[in-house]
Amino acid sequence: MKRLLAALALLVLVVIGGLWFGPRFVDWEPWRARLAELASDQLGRPVTLEGPVELALLPQPVVRAGGVAVGEAGEEYSFTARLLRVRLDLPALLRGTLSPREIALVGAELTLPWPPGPMLALRPPAWITQLDANLEDGLVRVGDAVLEGVTARLTSGGAAQTLEMAGAFTWNGRATRFTASLGRPGWDGVSTFEVALVLPEILGNARGVLIPGTGFEGTVEASGPDLSALLPSPAGAFRAAGRLSASAELIAADELAIEIAGNPARGAIALRLAPAPRLDIALVAGRLDLDGWVGALRGAGTRPWPISIDLSAEAGMFRGITLRRLRGAAFLEEGRLTLSDISLLLPGETQLDLAGATAGQRLELSARFAGPDIRTSLAALGLPVEELDPTLLRRGEGRMRLVLEEAQAAMPELVASFGDIQISGAGVLRHGPRPALGLGLSIDTLDLARWLPQGFDPTRAGRALGTVDLNLRLAAERVVLRDAVMQRAALDAALEGGRLTLRRLSGRLAEVDLTASGVLALAPQLRLQDLNIEATGPNARGLAALLPGGWPAGAALVDLPLALRLSGGGAMEALALRGNLDLGELRLEANGTLNAPQRSGNLVLTLRHPGAPRLLSEAFGLSVGEWMGEGSFSLIANLAAGPREIRAESFELVAAALRARGAVALAAGARPRLTGRITAETLPLPFPGWRATSPLGLPALAALDAELAVEAGRLMIGAAVAEAAAATLFLGEGQLRLEGLRARLAGGQVEATLTAETEPGLPPRMALRGRLADVTLGAPLFGVPVDLTAARGNLGFDLTAGGHSPAALLASLSGRLEVDLRDGVLTGFDLAAAAAASAASDALAAEAVIREALLAGATAFDQLQGTATLAAGRLRLEAVRLAAEGAASATLEGGIDLPRATLDLRVLARPAMPDAPDLGLRLNGPVEEPRRLPETSAWARWRAERG
Repeated sequence: MKRLLAALALLVLVVIGGLWFGPRFVDWEPWRARLAELASDQLGRPVTLEGPVELALLPQPVVRAGGVAVGEAGEEYSFTARLLRVRLDLPALLRGTLSPREIALVGAELTLPWPPGPMLALRPPAWITQLDANLEDGLVRVGDAVLEGVTARLTSGGAAQTLEMAGAFTWNGRATRFTASLGRPGWDGVSTFEVALVLPEILGNARGVLIPGTGFEGTVEASGPDLSALLPSPAGAFRAAGRLSASAELIAADELAIEIAGNPARGAIALRLAPAPRLDIALVAGRLDLDGWVGALRGAGTRPWPISIDLSAEAGMFRGITLRRLRGAAFLEEGRLTLSDISLLLPGETQLDLAGATAGQRLELSARFAGPDIRTSLAALGLPVEELDPTLLRRGEGRMRLVLEEAQAAMPELVASFGDIQISGAGVLRHGPRPALGLGLSIDTLDLARWLPQGFDPTRAGRALGTVDLNLRLAAERVVLRDAVMQRAALDAALEGGRLTLRRLSGRLAEVDLTASGVLALAPQLRLQDLNIEATGPNARGLAALLPGGWPAGAALVDLPLALRLSGGGAMEALALRGNLDLGELRLEANGTLNAPQRSGNLVLTLRHPGAPRLLSEAFGLSVGEWMGEGSFSLIANLAAGPREIRAESFELVAAALRARGAVALAAGARPRLTGRITAETLPLPFPGWRATSPLGLPALAALDAELAVEAGRLMIGAAVAEAAAATLFLGEGQLRLEGLRARLAGGQVEATLTAETEPGLPPRMALRGRLADVTLGAPLFGVPVDLTAARGNLGFDLTAGGHSPAALLASLSGRLEVDLRDGVLTGFDLAAAAAASAASDALAAEAVIREALLAGATAFDQLQGTATLAAGRLRLEAVRLAAEGAASATLEGGIDLPRATLDLRVLARPAMPDAPDLGLRLNGPVEEPRRLPETSAWARWRAERG
């Protein structure tokens, strides 16, 4: 029994070995034709087997044949395969019949035409009847697209059953699964078709019908986590559903309801197959992420076919800016992006139109803009316009060209108008660790008060630009700053590495040519270097008119040629400055230091002119006549200035006969205040004459307050000369006071107080009080026929007057005079001779001598005393008595009309005889030539009565 079992086991092993190894030693070439016929029947296409044929019985009967060709060579849809594998039915095989249970093509390579041929290609081929076949490790080429690792199962129950396909493949590294169902055509030739694709980026399916001669009509649905993986679009989940149609020339999906990153939209997608492939996308949305679309289009790179995108949205966000009414189209072909018909509304209702194209990494754009409020649009773009005048950059329009590259952004052309302002120019922004901005602009009118209402602060400008280097070239036909207008202005400046460089500033201001240059270091501290300012012109009138105050109205000095040079440098806390100014023959030289943060400094100033009278005439229109004399003008002053005060710590002034030195300070405020001390060797003062009608300018004293101590070794007012003069001048609230006025005059001493008051709407009022003591007069006092030519004594005065001119003051002069003179001489009559003649025995001869003495000669007196009052310019003598030599005496009465220079005086002299009537002399008429009438009739009657 054991031997039988062992024999059976051995027999089984032999059979199995024979079944395993036996087929390997059998020649299966005779079966090649049968296998090809069997495969042709199963696939419905002619099959040719060129390679070796092998049979394996275990573990299941399988026939393998290499060198497989399906279809006739050159026939549509023909292909080759590396291996044909057929699994056979074992019982049928043992009966000598080949009955396939499964057929598979391994390593098939199929090339499909692209674009597809006639739409018959989309219908089930007539040769497909009953089918059960597998594809393994296949390769399918569709145009430039390659599907690798194709694994699929194709089944069909018969001629009336649908063709089912399911499998997977790899496309561009993406693993893809698919299922498809292709129905058999009905009596009208229409067949159903449904396909579903599953990729990592998309899940989609399409279902519909195939219509003979037309193509596919149906619907499509697609969704995925990231649309940018499929199309040049922003990243984000998407969903789309709509109608799908396909033909040999066009595959189109329209009436699409789309959702991209949560934003709903409508659109259409069309893939044109003929005459050349092209993908067209149209999208209408309520809101778009423009940053994502722009970035996707610029980074799209090269696509297998051109792509056209037409976008439309009511709103979109671009770099944080909300844009409205966005319309535009983009075309991408061979890496070149073309933008056309782009229009949008910026904040402020500014309409912006764009068009352009890329060349490699270079994007060129042309743009036009127009709007009623450009200012709001620029603010939305992040430009600092809030500090400009509110009326600037409102309504405007313009055009520009932009060139965007990886290393820089350029604006080769800009032409714009904002109201009445015209601007043109170009610019470039170079990217890098430290960006550089270059601008070249031309503007017709630049109003600095509107563009820089807070002024220009270089430190603030440096902080605003941050780490950006700036090169600026600016040209303006007119630069306006309040009343100043500069013509043909040009600016060339740079801000680089914390240094503000003014290469050149030039222009013509008020007929004066100006140029300036310099360097301002902003860090680590403000420092000015190589400052140079030059100004030249035929005259300085226009330039001087820009200075505050009333000067130089009518001044001839500013009509002379001008040359100005200023240079300097240093830290802003100790800025050294040097300069000189030539204005005609006037030369000014100055040098000093300036503390800009503290607005203080020190200055040594020298001012020279060869003719002081001519300088005063040219500068102020003053005709100094002879009171100043002839000579040069020179002023040397050490000045110190602060925010609230300017001090001349010392000065020396020479102006013809004037010699003065001292120190003064001017404090700023609501009312400036001048203080200090002035010492003059010679101080000539003008005396316009009592008849002058020109205003003295006293109301101007109300402009400032003053307290000055004035001393003069020699004081000259007209022909009067005083020595050792001193006074303290007080000026405040429209009142002038000269207190403590002292001087030596004619051997005597003057002590007086002078006040002048100005009130709005009223003439100035002046008052002079004082005393002239121990005066010695040695020359005629008034230079008239009846005059005081010598005397010693005292004079007291208390006078008031009102008016703008000397003539007005004289006409209103009022007050009182007290006279006490000794040892003097009155010319014009001889009272002593008249008195002596009155005692002669011959009355007729005596009267003749008396009349002669009253009309000529001189009267020496021992004492002249009396008072006089003044009212409205008329002087009235009161109790004026004269004691002459030889015991003669006289009384003076009457008055003098000072404004009219007329007099009406009467001199009453006592005769030598005690009881005789007074001898009289009446003087009336003009002061220069009075009429003299002797009055001797009373004395003559008295002598006649005495016999």
